[in-house]
Amino acid sequence: MEFRLLGPIEVTHEGTPVPLAGTKIHTVLAALLLSHGHVVPDGRLSEFLWRWDPPATMNAQLYTYVSRLRKKFGDVVSIDRRRPGYVLDSDDAWIDTVEYHRLDRLGREALEARHFEKAGALLKAALELWRGAPLANATEFLAEAETPRWEEARVTTLVGRIEADLALGRHAELVPELTRLVADHPLNEGLRAQLMTALYRSSRSADALAVYREGFVILRDELGIEPGPALREAHRLTLDNERPGPSPQPRGRTVIGSGSLVGQGSAPAMLPPDVEDFTGHPQQLAEVVYRLRGASAGRPDRVVITGMPGTGKSALALRAAHLLRHHFPEGQLYADLTEEDGSPRDPYEVLGTFLGVLGMSRHTQPGTLSGRAQLFRGLVADRRILVLLDNVADGAQAAALLPAGDSCRTLLTGRTAPVVDEGTHLVRLHVLSAHEALALLESVAGAGAVRRDPAGAAALVELCDHAPLAVRICGLRLAAGESVAALLARLTPEERRLDALRYGELDVRAGLRRGHAGLASGARRTLRRLAALPVPEFSVSRAAPLLGLDAREAEDALEVLADARLIDVAGLGGDELVYRFAPLVRLFARELAEARGVAPDALST
Repeated sequence: MEFRLLGPIEVTHEGTPVPLAGTKIHTVLAALLLSHGHVVPDGRLSEFLWRWDPPATMNAQLYTYVSRLRKKFGDVVSIDRRRPGYVLDSDDAWIDTVEYHRLDRLGREALEARHFEKAGALLKAALELWRGAPLANATEFLAEAETPRWEEARVTTLVGRIEADLALGRHAELVPELTRLVADHPLNEGLRAQLMTALYRSSRSADALAVYREGFVILRDELGIEPGPALREAHRLTLDNERPGPSPQPRGRTVIGSGSLVGQGSAPAMLPPDVEDFTGHPQQLAEVVYRLRGASAGRPDRVVITGMPGTGKSALALRAAHLLRHHFPEGQLYADLTEEDGSPRDPYEVLGTFLGVLGMSRHTQPGTLSGRAQLFRGLVADRRILVLLDNVADGAQAAALLPAGDSCRTLLTGRTAPVVDEGTHLVRLHVLSAHEALALLESVAGAGAVRRDPAGAAALVELCDHAPLAVRICGLRLAAGESVAALLARLTPEERRLDALRYGELDVRAGLRRGHAGLASGARRTLRRLAALPVPEFSVSRAAPLLGLDAREAEDALEVLADARLIDVAGLGGDELVYRFAPLVRLFARELAEARGVAPDALST
């Protein structure tokens, strides 16, 4: 049996592809293969599948994925349960990552022995095993954990192969390849030095010096450093018959993080108004406050709040931030990272706002995202500042906005966990309990409105699915004079419920629409088609024909919606996963389907 991970994850047996259904089953397989016969703990597999936000059915789902792999592989490859996780015995299998390491090692040994032809052939063979980005059809969590080291290994192998080719006098034919590689990896000094070498050996010394000057500027502006030994040596060799020449003198640098920019005048206070009547999620609120308070060793630098639409992520984050204001006397920064239409905000512009309130005028701010991020981190590094990033779209958007330093703390909200690493603590919100939902309704509407009709109030929060945003809107309507009975009459018809769950700027449908806008077109189509199902819970096999997909494609499509918190895993049905629509999300999906001219019942027959 052959396994390929250096590209999309693929399995073949005696030349025949072994089909695997779903991103997560590919992820489990890749994680087991990359452990090289060592046990992969359940917790580690969970991180690769769901990061730090696993479902309640985590153990059952892991067992399901492993069972499917066992059925596919039969007796050829064994996967054993060995606490605290699983181990795959791949002794008799061919794995491209193992073969890559073997060829790379032999090639380096040949290069060190100055056997350049042999080295070049071995290293070229190692590179030819790559079929694209490694682990391309695994979860983003496994890819984020593993891809950087594999990409770095590939570039290192590439540098070795080019070194062999340069030694064999192939400098002229290397120039186009190296030009492209330097453009792709502008901070890699080894590749830049090799391009300079190929250029000056091709009698293009002026071009080689231009490459050096470009690298010098990039290293100075992006990293604040000067060229290293390899690049300096290439520069020396380019100049007049290897005569030492003067290196460019570094320009004056801007000192960042000085008291001249921050600390004059009042500290920035960007938080929106506090949610004074905040109710519910008491344990999660206490957890967020505890995790962000103080600077003791072991405390996380960041807390991420995730959950389905309308579960109160933003309200809890704001409440926690206000409770923590006195712990961060040097400022609180805030940004909503999603536009009204659901599109993500540009972190470049957000950093411009942050730098402005920290004392930097627009005309003095760097013109690149990396430059602004570096300046921002320098300004806040040693200061007691809290940064609240609300409605984060993804990790790439948040990365440039994360401060550095032991004194700063960051609080993020998002439907998925946008930034999860060793310095992050995850808090997941679910809908409120019936008791918490009634307490929130009473807090907003006043005790009298609820106590006059307790049964009606209980029915109201049920129709709201105990979602904090929906319950709060009902409370505001009651506080404005609407009766419980009248509001029940508006909410009971499903086709009118989302219309009624709107008050002022608070709008359940608008929140769902923003989340929907962030989906790819295929995921939007999946959501609309699932609305045709007559029941809120469905298995992969039930959804597949409705979506016009096979089982593998259907599971991938459902996982996209689950990751976006628009559906959830309800449990297991036999050996397959069962998913569930939250009631308000299902109503929204049915509206989308009807707006496209598809009657909900039409697709379910």
